[in-house]
Amino acid sequence: MTVLANSTRFFKEEETQWEVVGEGVQRQIVGFENRIMMVNVKFEKGAIGPLHNHHHTQVTHIAAGIFEVTIEEETRILKKGDSFYIPSNKIHGVVCLEEGILIDVFSPMREDFIK
Repeated sequence: MTVLANSTRFFKEEETQWEVVGEGVQRQIVGFENRIMMVNVKFEKGAIGPLHNHHHTQVTHIAAGIFEVTIEEETRILKKGDSFYIPSNKIHGVVCLEEGILIDVFSPMREDFIK
């Protein structure tokens, strides 16, 4: 297998830049290689992760805050400590109801996130 890119072995929050990816939304890449990627996503209250889909499988943990999460036709209110799973190519998105942080894990890695 050819490795397209790798992150460093250790992640230190204070040494890693946050990237603005939308109004009230910032992303911080934690670690990755071809098969997996972890990303912190910080949301201000009211910020939206618009409905979208991608071929990656995704599992997301809510590290802080409260979010309205939609996957396909189902919407739930989830809070700190909750998680959700998104199969490949399913429409999904979030609305941040209380400032928070999501921890996204993708398989395979999101090549579009690497510059």
